[in-house]
Amino acid sequence: MQSRTLGRTGRSVSVVGLGTWQFGGDWGPVSEQDAAAVMDASVESGVTLFDTADVYGDGRSEQLIGSWRRANPDVPLTVTTKMGRRAEQVASNYVAAHFREWVDRSRRNLGQDTLDLVQLHCPPTPVFDDDAVYDALDALVADGSIAAYGVSVETADQALTAIARPHVASVQVILNAFRLKPLDRVLPAAREAGVGILARVPLASGLLSGKYTTETTFNEGDHRNYNRHGEAFDQGETFSGVDFADGVQAAQAFAAALPEGVSVPQAALAWIVAQDGVTAAIPGARNPEQARSNAGAAALLDGGTLDLGSLDTTVHELYDRWFRATVHEKW
Repeated sequence: MQSRTLGRTGRSVSVVGLGTWQFGGDWGPVSEQDAAAVMDASVESGVTLFDTADVYGDGRSEQLIGSWRRANPDVPLTVTTKMGRRAEQVASNYVAAHFREWVDRSRRNLGQDTLDLVQLHCPPTPVFDDDAVYDALDALVADGSIAAYGVSVETADQALTAIARPHVASVQVILNAFRLKPLDRVLPAAREAGVGILARVPLASGLLSGKYTTETTFNEGDHRNYNRHGEAFDQGETFSGVDFADGVQAAQAFAAALPEGVSVPQAALAWIVAQDGVTAAIPGARNPEQARSNAGAAALLDGGTLDLGSLDTTVHELYDRWFRATVHEKW
């Protein structure tokens, strides 16, 4: 497992992390025991980065990570969390008093006096331009409540605005084989500024697991069932905003281009972390087998079984055919 520096935090993290949205229940139920087993398997596979948010299960994901850390106090780990989505999504809610309340709640949930990295969780666009927002975040760093801060974004323009701020340590953005717009301007700007990039939704909500067909169904409480067109939150968070049927066909074409013995999710993750400027991809996992498989993608960076240059050509061809017209300009 390779490691890279997470932007302006200065912290070294694994190139494949663990996203923990699924611990909150929006992907179907996950027991405490299953969550712990996933974290065990991830760390055993070299993962040193967990990503969570205060809104995942209304704090359940943070609490499960906090419990795991108390049981494993000597494991070196960076935990990044996010704040803001538990409140009404208006810019006036992104103020110092609320930041203090939200950060203190996450500190209790995670059992940390100082949070490693706190990210604004896809706030309304005006928040990114507000000097007072960054002043309030700087104050939290100054008093030791957080070690660093970043942002999670929905659009490339939001990312670029944040990258221009001198103390933003990292940007979390949707990037995968079906969502390439960040390659154009976001990654180059982040490299130039020394800002870390965390690639979320790296498997396009499971489309790049290689297991779905057009007949695949999802539980009623799964966002892949109820948010396909942005009914509950930004459409881009579900299947990266692409049409499900198109995504299934594109994933099948992606799979057909891979050499024997290379799985679709491992190739998809390896392609992401091979992009210049990406710090880490943060796929979720619902069981230890998925966690180990995801972590194993890092081994493909060394070449051999997977020609990353040829894969990159395939990714761009599929994107131009299936998604550029509907996805590229929107996000």
